[in-house]
Amino acid sequence: MINRNVIAGAIGLAVLLAVPPFLKSYGIYLFSYWLVYVIANMGLNLTVGYAGQKSLGHAAFFGIGAYTVAILMKAGISFWIGLPLAMAGCFAIGLVLGFPALRVQTIYLAFATLGFNTAVWLVMRNEEGLTGGTYGINGIGRPEFFGLSLEGSLAFYYLILGATILLGALMWGLLRSPWGKAFTALRDNPIRAESLGINVQAYTLLAFAIGAMYAGIAGALFASLVDFIEPGPFAIGTSFMMYLMLVVGGPGYFLGPLLGSAVGVLLPEWLRFAQAWYLFIFGVAVVLLMLWLPDGLLSLPDRLKARRQAREASAARAAAAARVGGAQ
Repeated sequence: MINRNVIAGAIGLAVLLAVPPFLKSYGIYLFSYWLVYVIANMGLNLTVGYAGQKSLGHAAFFGIGAYTVAILMKAGISFWIGLPLAMAGCFAIGLVLGFPALRVQTIYLAFATLGFNTAVWLVMRNEEGLTGGTYGINGIGRPEFFGLSLEGSLAFYYLILGATILLGALMWGLLRSPWGKAFTALRDNPIRAESLGINVQAYTLLAFAIGAMYAGIAGALFASLVDFIEPGPFAIGTSFMMYLMLVVGGPGYFLGPLLGSAVGVLLPEWLRFAQAWYLFIFGVAVVLLMLWLPDGLLSLPDRLKARRQAREASAARAAAAARVGGAQ
């Protein structure tokens, strides 16, 4: 019997492959934009959802990846050289940022990463000779893939889709490996994990580094997608939005970034019919969702299953009590 998750995944992939050719340019752009955030939030899900660390600096790595590729491409260096350099840079910086997590936790770690995000954003804004400052970098362009031009919106969309599938498969393999079990052990009980021989320090640093690398890849694709970058999209507001997307989708669920990014990117567009009220409606919807499902949308099946099991257990206890009463 075929797993229902496999069937759902196949249907979703078919939709992502078949629908965009029938969309206008803006629709294709919106799907591409959504998938870029899916990649970034995959990394955040590893750091926050699986490893249990608190990070409000994810947009900084998103920006580092974008600016690395943009600066190199403007200098005449290929995207395919800039991408691995952005990955390596974000991995290294994420590794360094992980060190505060070895000494502080919870809200203190969140503030430390928030300060890092602010510092990186200030560099992007003030170092005009390198980043263009508030004027940004335009005319970034899109790469070629084995001689095939990706300048068209649809062609570049399929590149982003391919990258999303590849990175999702790698993340799935990582989470099913002993590394993934070590990350979840670190989240659930660090003291117990250390007593079982898990190197808590090493896995904490890796959670930040791998998560940062995913954000760097997303940033590199974002730079080529929008063709113009400036510091605004990498400010702390974006870090908060990424965290919100993850919380809405479901931290610690593999598909949490996919669903959460859809809520954060696509839902506001669908609510634009409300004109000036659409952000208010979006905000109220998110607040109500958090009150009803604090563990995210993907926790709904688990909650329904838990309620059903509780009812069944209650009915079984009542039946057992009735039998005992009848026997007396």
